[in-house]
Amino acid sequence: MLLYFTLDYNQSLTGGEKSWLEEHGDIRMGFLNNDPAIFSMDETTGKLTGMLPEYVSYAKDCLGNQTLKFNIQDYDDYDEMLQALQNHEIDMIFYAGRNPDIAEKKGYALTNTAWTYNLMAVTDEKNFDEGNVYTVAVPKEKEALKQQLTFSYPQWNLVDYDSFEEAAEMITNEKADCFLMGASQAMVYDNNRDFKSVPLTKTMEACFAVKGGEETLLSILNKTLKGMPSGMLTSALAIYDSTADKVTFLDFVKDNMLAFFLATGFSALSIIVIILVLLRKARKAEAAAKLAANDTQKLNEKLEIALKKAEDASLAKTSFLNNMSHDIRTPMNVILGYAQLMENELNGKDIPEALEHLEKLQQSGNLLLSIINNVLDMARIESGRMEIDENYCRIEDVWKSLFAVFDEKARKKNISLHYTMNVEHEHVLTDVTKVKEILVNILSNAIKYTPAGGSVMVYVDELPCDESGYMIVRIRISDTGIGMSQDYLTKIFEAFTREKNTTKSKIAGTGLGMSIVKNYVDLLGGTIDVESELGKGSTFTVTLKHRIADERYYVKKHIEESGTGNEILEGRNILLAEDNDLNAEIAEAILERAGLRIERVENGIQCVNRILKMPAGTYDMIFMDIQMPQMDGYKATQTIRNLPDKDKACIPIIAMTANAFAEDKKKTMEAGMNAHLSKPLNVPELMDTIRKFCDGKQMCQRPGKE
Repeated sequence: MLLYFTLDYNQSLTGGEKSWLEEHGDIRMGFLNNDPAIFSMDETTGKLTGMLPEYVSYAKDCLGNQTLKFNIQDYDDYDEMLQALQNHEIDMIFYAGRNPDIAEKKGYALTNTAWTYNLMAVTDEKNFDEGNVYTVAVPKEKEALKQQLTFSYPQWNLVDYDSFEEAAEMITNEKADCFLMGASQAMVYDNNRDFKSVPLTKTMEACFAVKGGEETLLSILNKTLKGMPSGMLTSALAIYDSTADKVTFLDFVKDNMLAFFLATGFSALSIIVIILVLLRKARKAEAAAKLAANDTQKLNEKLEIALKKAEDASLAKTSFLNNMSHDIRTPMNVILGYAQLMENELNGKDIPEALEHLEKLQQSGNLLLSIINNVLDMARIESGRMEIDENYCRIEDVWKSLFAVFDEKARKKNISLHYTMNVEHEHVLTDVTKVKEILVNILSNAIKYTPAGGSVMVYVDELPCDESGYMIVRIRISDTGIGMSQDYLTKIFEAFTREKNTTKSKIAGTGLGMSIVKNYVDLLGGTIDVESELGKGSTFTVTLKHRIADERYYVKKHIEESGTGNEILEGRNILLAEDNDLNAEIAEAILERAGLRIERVENGIQCVNRILKMPAGTYDMIFMDIQMPQMDGYKATQTIRNLPDKDKACIPIIAMTANAFAEDKKKTMEAGMNAHLSKPLNVPELMDTIRKFCDGKQMCQRPGKE
């Protein structure tokens, strides 16, 4: 049995749920017996292994005040198992794909997501695009997978295959365009056949199914899932869906349990340490596999083992980081949120010592958040999932906002900070967030490594561009700091590297900043160069190509948006959908301080019911969390957008979520939301967003439109 680390969420059963269990007895669980990842027996030890035993072992005692008992029944056929559910012969199915349409048609209800997994499309198509119409071969016995694919890729025509060999032949004979399999198996076809494997961007979701109307059982099962460690079953799938000999996060925790508890103590810093170790471990495993590939034929067997370990380590790392992003940001939102509330309470009071402590708390919290973001960004860059989010900006405004931050830091260190700008096309379209991240990292280092009395100069110039509709900007940032050795300059853009003299001087850092800068510059199609000499300083030169924006349109839009003052917020009614009590308390305090009236609901179903019950116009907008029980924020938004009452259907809906990646923002827009705010909340950004949607000019955002 695997070992897991979790925080105590104190999930308890209600009186009604206890009564249901006492009257009903064991929870009867059905599963298909043809998937060893779900349920199997270890031939050497006789022990039951798989995801189902992992779930049962944890769920039976995870609710604290009640022991759950399960009665397991295996089935050969999915339809037979589904019929048993309808006939009350079993109470739940382990597991079903996330397809609400099929669930409604077949008369069963789905729990919250139990685990997620990613698939690879193996194809001989040169330009495979998952958005196209394809004939896709899927394993014959994977009914839950077919349900999910029908929902996520409705344009695909699904055909069955019995074996990977048959699937490969189907592509060769043009009976299918691709077939689906896990990443580990797909690598075999990358290496040995004239195929390539392409990762699908949409994550598959597995749920438990109960008969329609069994709301009490549904609630009990959701509580077991919420009480589990984040990503427990997802990580278990990585273990049991391949060989037992692999490197995963769970193995790391098991092998280092004592050191893990002593070093981390349930803090966010522990998560960073684990992430860094995983990144190093995965990189070393992958490097070892590549090195082994150049060895002699006698090492083929060892090479295969090394490859599998590298693949599994990488998969476990990616799965872990995706799940951790939400769980890290949630407590950080609480820490920084309460710090903001404390600052509001202390403003104007003569308690300088308390204000100084609060400032240090906020600085440390923001530093921790910055480190977390760097580590997670590095992981997403490595996996190729970083996207460009292009929007409008004025180049001078970008620099003004940066200098507003760094000018104060420079003054405190007695450093001279100046910039000159010579740009003809100021209004551009680019990924402003990534551009700022590039410049913030370089400027921050320039000030950090320049001693008192030194200087930092910034030169911004426009270069000729031979492509119509585009401009090229060159940024040179020069400092008179401690400089870098020629040896270090050759590896400055590698992850986890720092100059020796910076570590001796006890200047904090992860060694990720410049690696992220280089990857961002590459992603934006730019270039970066550095010149430096020890004891004399450094000069970074960055060139970026931007699309030229329609100045008149964006200036007019900016004037319209900025013309709305705080007075428009007074008395506005906000519906807040948030299941976390601490997050809700922080949001309510911030919003009420601005004169807004808040009504809170705890899940998507309550949110939809509140909109249905109240007259149109009762609420000015909805702030919607994403990960909520019963119904998540995506489904709640889609339901509201499809209401027959158009006034209700078009209410502004703003995502307020710990899901902070670019694809998360894209997903909220596709669901029909109007804006996306990431936790921890940025209060000025929050207020600007509210003002923007209070003027009544925003159009209704339909699902699938952005």
